[in-house]
Amino acid sequence: MKKFAKMLVLGSTAAAMAACGDVPQKEGADDFRYLVDEFADLKVMRYRIPGWDDLTLQQKEYLYHLGEAAKYGRDILWAQNCEYNLPVRKAVENIIENYRGDRECKDFQDFTVYAKRLFFSNGIHHHYAEDKFFPECPREYFRSLMEAVGDAGKCDELLPVIYDPGIFPQRKSTDSAGDIVAASAVTFYEGVTREEVEAFYGAMVDPSDESPVSYGLNSRVVKGSDGVIREEVYKIDGLYGAAISRIVEELEKAAEYAESDAQKKCIALLVEYYRTGDLKIWDEYNIAWAQETAGTVDFVNGFIEDYNDPLGRKASWEATVNVKDHKASERTEIISSNAQWFEDNSPVDPRFKKKEVRGVSAKVINATTLGGDCYPATPIGINLPNADWIRKEYGSKSVTIANITHAYDLAAQESPKSTLNEFAWDEDEIARAKKYLSVTDEVHTDLHECLGHGSGQLLPGVPAGALGEYSSTLEEARADLFGLYYMADPKLVELGILPDMEAYKAQYDNYIKNGLFVQFTRVELGRQNTEAHMQNRKLIAEWCYEKGLADNVIEKKVRDGKTYFVVNDYEALRGLFGRLLAEVQRIKSEGDYRSGKAIVEKYAVNIDPVLHREVKERYELLGLKPYGGFMNPDIVPVKKFGKTVDYIVEYPLDYLGQMMEYGRKYSTL
Repeated sequence: MKKFAKMLVLGSTAAAMAACGDVPQKEGADDFRYLVDEFADLKVMRYRIPGWDDLTLQQKEYLYHLGEAAKYGRDILWAQNCEYNLPVRKAVENIIENYRGDRECKDFQDFTVYAKRLFFSNGIHHHYAEDKFFPECPREYFRSLMEAVGDAGKCDELLPVIYDPGIFPQRKSTDSAGDIVAASAVTFYEGVTREEVEAFYGAMVDPSDESPVSYGLNSRVVKGSDGVIREEVYKIDGLYGAAISRIVEELEKAAEYAESDAQKKCIALLVEYYRTGDLKIWDEYNIAWAQETAGTVDFVNGFIEDYNDPLGRKASWEATVNVKDHKASERTEIISSNAQWFEDNSPVDPRFKKKEVRGVSAKVINATTLGGDCYPATPIGINLPNADWIRKEYGSKSVTIANITHAYDLAAQESPKSTLNEFAWDEDEIARAKKYLSVTDEVHTDLHECLGHGSGQLLPGVPAGALGEYSSTLEEARADLFGLYYMADPKLVELGILPDMEAYKAQYDNYIKNGLFVQFTRVELGRQNTEAHMQNRKLIAEWCYEKGLADNVIEKKVRDGKTYFVVNDYEALRGLFGRLLAEVQRIKSEGDYRSGKAIVEKYAVNIDPVLHREVKERYELLGLKPYGGFMNPDIVPVKKFGKTVDYIVEYPLDYLGQMMEYGRKYSTL
């Protein structure tokens, strides 16, 4: 599971972070520029790798090859998101590389914006909203560009894909009235209906199996001309084999520089999984990976998260490479060492609690390379493995990605305006945010990842995929609620995690106004709320607003024609968070699909059109971009007499240039 950055209403400051001991004072004090580019609704940033020069040559070698493995999987994600993504990307790359006409005219500038959006989203659909976006330059102009670079023969095939709203309108369909499998652009299924897919996998499930295999995680389902339904498995001699071969090559090089035998074992299992496609080996790898906690260097690599699958079964390819921040990890280690206390005192039914919390490890990391579904848009926290039975028996790893969080904050300081003053009700709320929001954001991420995702248990016989297409939203809600509930617990002050019992109020203020209002600057007018993390936040905020109406727990206020959402009773709001956590945990533990569907569709999907228009208009006046992503640093070998003697880090500023370089160097499909 991953946690993405919330809507940046924050107003958090690097100074506040530094005061909490989380950011070196020198960061932000030099001339390093974090904000690289802005276009459409997107901004592109850079992140730094603190402490690089303190690493050994062996660790740098290890990080370099793991980073190369992360980049070589890029084409897999593009191909998974839509069958035409790679042909469209290659046509766009050809124009950027070879067009010799007027590049200063408005039409070419509009084409360039489309190219940047395409690269950012890893395809023709918005990376977050999942609807197809379109070039602002005319269709015939796009045709002329393709013809000018020798792609005239591709125009009739690709231009309808690029321009026609009725072709592949959504990456993942959320229309529960139709067949969400057939209506989705993702390539996890071909020629099959939802009913056929569910029957296909339903025949494989053994309810009595206490260590169930995640059937379908690394494959697509196709119906042949003979009418037979079968899987095409992602592996070296199967689907995406060319890309997987290059990933494996780099993983095997990385293994030569691993810090321990435990890390070498993890890589060996991952390589064997990539060779065979055997999901039992994937489980063995995840167990070994979850138990390897001693190293400074770590990575994520594989078909992992199922957010993009309309049925919540099949995984997109992703990768991250990282270095542990030993000092900052002291906070997460305190949280994870008290995991049993948090589990025991959770407000959920005792039947759904783990009697013994095992192997919860948590740390703060700094990313060194992002890849696949983590690039350019990346999570700020990760908790893996996803299999509930592995979590229960062997534990999990939780990470908070510090240098990404800090880069968001420092890039925001480079913008002349902030959303805090626009959407906060009064000076007291603004002061709380400036004093506490940085630290409470990080602590909420820690609680979400370290404990929330790892908490609770399924009842015997409940399959992991019982909640179907609602599983991702409900799982993110469960983890967020766990963090929100405990954010206000005196235990956090007792442990030294929060400075005092006023701090949590800044998080409650921000979460409610974001979930009810501010986050919808990201959604086009007239559209529904479809992304799992945004649905989770809306579900929580809307449910609490409704249930607290009688007691005025959250109040909708209007001043000078502007709407605000104000928390009046923080203790009562905590109680509501606890009630909802208990219900969402029940839904998951019992596999109650009907209740899960009802609560998501009632509270998480439909946006009030009047509020939607207002928040869009107010946000537009600020000139800010609601979505952010990152360029990777370049890790460059230093050679003497043909031998690598060091690796240095360079921080490029050309976003389009990096995308073109990756296309040239890492294209495999």
